[in-house]
Formats: sequence, C-alpha cells, structure tokens
Amino acid sequence: MAYRRTPAVQARLDAQREAVLQAAVGLLAERGYGGCSMAAVAERAGIATGSLYQHFANKAELSVELFRRVVTREIAAVNEAVARRETPQQRVAAVVETFAARALRAPRLAYALLVEPADAVVDSERLVFRRAFRDVIAAQITAAVATGQLPRQDPELTAAALVGAVGEALAGPLVAAHTPATGDTVPEVVPALVSFTLRALGGRDDSDA
Repeated sequence: MAYRRTPAVQARLDAQREAVLQAAVGLLAERGYGGCSMAAVAERAGIATGSLYQHFANKAELSVELFRRVVTREIAAVNEAVARRETPQQRVAAVVETFAARALRAPRLAYALLVEPADAVVDSERLVFRRAFRDVIAAQITAAVATGQLPRQDPELTAAALVGAVGEALAGPLVAAHTPATGDTVPEVVPALVSFTLRALGGRDDSDA
C-alpha cells in the first residue's frame, strides 16, 4: 500500500518549500544565479541540503521555480500600474515605467532575471516572461488602434520590439547600478525609456510640445 502523507506532514513540507523559495529569492537579489547553489539556499533556509532535494531535484528545477516566483510578482506590479491609467498610451507607458523603475531599484535581481548567464531552462522561462509583457502591451496598442488613438500597426510586433528595446536599454544600467562607481547615473533611464516608448507607438510625447 502506497504511503499517503498526513495533512500535518504535507503542511510541514509546504511550509518548508515556501521557506526555501523565500530564501532563494533573497539570495538571488543579493548574489544572482551564481550565488544560488543548492547548498547556499539550504543554509539560508535553515535546512539540510539533503532536505532541499525533497522539493527540487536539482539547481535547474529550483531556478525555474524561483524565476517564476519573481516574474509573477513583477507582472502583478505592472498590471496594477496599468489599471490605474486611463488611456492605452498611458497604460503602455506604465508598463515600461513600472518595470524599469522596479528593475533599477533591485538591479542585482533584475540583472539575474534579464541577462545573467543561467541554465537553458531559465532561458526558456525568460522567453515566457518577455511574451507576458509583450501581451500586456499589445492589448493596449490594439485598443488604441481600434479607437484611432494610434496609427494602424501590428500590435504584437510593436509590443515585442518595445520589450526587446527596453531589455537591451536596461542591461548596461543594471550593471552600473550595482557598481558603486557608476550607479548614480541610473535614474535618468526611466523617463528616457518612457519618452522613447510613447514616440515608438506613433503617438505624441508631452515633451514634444
């Protein structure tokens, strides 16, 4: 007869798994993927390394779950910002502004999410991440085109181009942000990205007036 976990045992394992993920998020923000070894995560979570393997088979599996945890949080923050804006253009700008500002406030974490060398499975998750942001932006472009607020265009293509441009534009500042000698130049990036976004949409940036 197969062993069935009691509710108490399952609750303990679930709590331990959550503690592991919280520990991993903290390490990722401090040290990036390179610092998230199984041993380091287990030590931060206060459990034996062997116990960690009850939840994740290897570092790649842990990294994917960790990535999804952080990305879900970032997408939720972007969606909250979008909901507070009135026009489609403002909502697209909110996506870029919120993502970029949050990235630059936690540069080590954002660097790990966007560009740090990692396992192939994490690179696959990065594609999912970018597509999620693309879809948020594309939905707003579609609405703006339908109401004549923006010129006709391929919403998914424009959105994908914006996501790619923003990621590329942030790569350098993210490195600079956690390098003390250069980090003080980073804040100017956010308004510049917002202005670029509004122009790229084919609309009008207030700074053009």
